[in-house]
Amino acid sequence: MQGVDGKRVTGDQNLLVPVRCFTCGAPLGDIWYEYQKRVSNGEDPGKVLDDLGVKRYCCRRTLLSAVPYLDELSAYTHIVTLRKYKLENRRW
Repeated sequence: MQGVDGKRVTGDQNLLVPVRCFTCGAPLGDIWYEYQKRVSNGEDPGKVLDDLGVKRYCCRRTLLSAVPYLDELSAYTHIVTLRKYKLENRRW
């Protein structure tokens, strides 16, 4: 995946990056990778958010509470697909 500056973006492949704040709609996708990089290097998350200019508590909450859940969700996709197949092929 290419970042804004054309460099390859590396990070947690199992996380859907929050593109916008769920409450106010402020764009957060451009902040995420810098935030992740700095926090993984041991910096305080609150200080990093201050440095990146994230002032609203709703935006801070969105970034602080992002968790990798893609693997958990993908475990259920085969169940949904199978159920849909059975419903489509049901004979009355």
